[in-house]
Amino acid sequence: MTLYMFYSFFLASVALTVAPGPDNIFVLSQGILRGRRAAIITALGMCSGITVHTTAAALGISAIFYSSAALFNLVKYAGALYLLYLAYKTFRSSSSFSLATSSELGSSALFRRGLVMNLLNPKVALFFLAFLPQFVTPAAGNVPFQMILLGVLFMIQASVIFSLIGWFSGSIGTVLQENPKLSRYFDLLTSGVFAALGLRLALTER
Repeated sequence: MTLYMFYSFFLASVALTVAPGPDNIFVLSQGILRGRRAAIITALGMCSGITVHTTAAALGISAIFYSSAALFNLVKYAGALYLLYLAYKTFRSSSSFSLATSSELGSSALFRRGLVMNLLNPKVALFFLAFLPQFVTPAAGNVPFQMILLGVLFMIQASVIFSLIGWFSGSIGTVLQENPKLSRYFDLLTSGVFAALGLRLALTER
């Protein structure tokens, strides 16, 4: 990979990561609802899913996944149901906002929640299948290794950006804790966003 290609990939990756989407919205909500620690651990779980998607793209598994309508729909609907479940949980907890009580989930549970959130979004798999090959240099050989390397670079920058989002959103959570009425409105808004994302994912076509 040339230096120009590397910089192009890095800038494109950062732009795509900071653009509003299910992943950074989820990290933002976790930081506000559960605090900085929870948001950062969740972000690391989500970014770990990136390695799975990029490896699958490099080995051609994502192409097989894309060609199977049944498999694509299975993952799609599982992801949609998971988002709707999160919407329901957030709605139920909207009556009593407290960082102390909402931080009860352990590190492994938070990490797993982020990982599942990422893995059950088939659009992520298709994104890497289309995105990574644009920055691969076939003449350099070992194309799968190049794609995996690009995936690792994407994961690193995404981990940094998502962790920063989690850190700053944790400060917002502290403010909301002092205003129960405002925090309830935010919970309802977050629940609505999750529900909308779930319905959007369910309606996604290949």
